[in-house]
Amino acid sequence: MPHLTRVGGPLSATGAHRLGFGVPGYAHPLLAPVEWAELLRPGMPVHWAVLNVADGPGARPDPHCLEAAGRLRNAGVRVLGHLDLAHGARPFGDTAAEAQRYADWYRVDGYLLDRCPSDRARLADVRRVAATLETVLDRADGCHLVLGHGTHPDPGYAEVADQLVTFRGRWADYRWSQAAEWTADLPPERFVHLVHGVPRTHLEEAVRIARWQGAGTVFFTDRTPADGLGPVGPAALSAPPGGEPGQNRPFEALPGYWDEIVSRIGPGVSE
Repeated sequence: MPHLTRVGGPLSATGAHRLGFGVPGYAHPLLAPVEWAELLRPGMPVHWAVLNVADGPGARPDPHCLEAAGRLRNAGVRVLGHLDLAHGARPFGDTAAEAQRYADWYRVDGYLLDRCPSDRARLADVRRVAATLETVLDRADGCHLVLGHGTHPDPGYAEVADQLVTFRGRWADYRWSQAAEWTADLPPERFVHLVHGVPRTHLEEAVRIARWQGAGTVFFTDRTPADGLGPVGPAALSAPPGGEPGQNRPFEALPGYWDEIVSRIGPGVSE
């Protein structure tokens, strides 16, 4: 069983904190209308959903994505724009320009910084990007930032954003993973796990691992990189740390056991 040794108290696997969903990016609303509609079900424990129009905001406003984003916001779900940092290789100006288009066209609540660097050498660069995004949105309720490392970064990154994606990848790797010791000092709502290829028979185990490792936001799916509804863009074809090419694809569609996982994570959800 994956484990994390906490200082000053035992680790609880009883689910003392309530998990919720972070949706890393469904396919385009025209290709995945059922998926987007599911996020609007009453009581759905969705912390946020990522809007990825065309490996970013696209070249012009998309009315279908605007409508989908509006419905989510009206339902109380945060909508995050997808920004690809390319492990630090993306020019700062390109990232800032895309963030502005997301804010102007879709009124996003924050951003997922995909393929975010994890090493300390890049921390200052990511801090600069985060500060710029806060300015771009300039919202009274702030800018919700999720750093999509996909692995445990240098602890300094925890000071930059609201949440860190500390695991993104295959179930075969997740079931034997371990959380970094420094994460024990932070609450579960700071960490996100995105796992694909989780068999239905291991769904309970996956939920238990997330709780043991202190993750408050998750997305589990039985789909694999060979699945998906939409075209695979450049960002999806580039492998993040611990991942493999095309790993965005399994998250484009609903898991085959969606109702079951909702019932496990979100009590009281109407069927």
